[in-house]
Amino acid sequence: MIRLSKKMLFAIEAVLDIAYNATTVPVQSSEITRRQGIPRRYLEQVLQQLVRNGILAGTRGPRGGYRLARERRRISLGEIVRTIRQLETAEDPIEDPAGAELGHKVVRPLWIELQENLMQQLDSITIEDLCLRAYRAGIAGEFGARMDFTI
Repeated sequence: MIRLSKKMLFAIEAVLDIAYNATTVPVQSSEITRRQGIPRRYLEQVLQQLVRNGILAGTRGPRGGYRLARERRRISLGEIVRTIRQLETAEDPIEDPAGAELGHKVVRPLWIELQENLMQQLDSITIEDLCLRAYRAGIAGEFGARMDFTI
């Protein structure tokens, strides 16, 4: 079941922060923590999972940090949600064999359909879309909002 957890929210905010505040040097996790107020214990775990799934690229060392692994118009919220769902250990109630026929044949299939619709919507929203929303909302990026015009 898709639910907005702290990890999911922090992951989306961290990727958006990296995209919106990017320069030629990687963004350090301490900068994200400072700007977004995300606790480091959540952030590092989330960032590493995003690296493993090819959403972010990590650079080690004193000048290391994180950057987007590809253009922000090619990273969807759906990808981030799927990545973070891998970290979450809560059992999905839809998988529970307990329940009555109405639940198994009506309610659960409906819930699965709703989740699929939500994921389709999340797949259609890119980090570029969120950066544009931030820009229109007048949110100043630390280094100015940079549009992704890569062709």
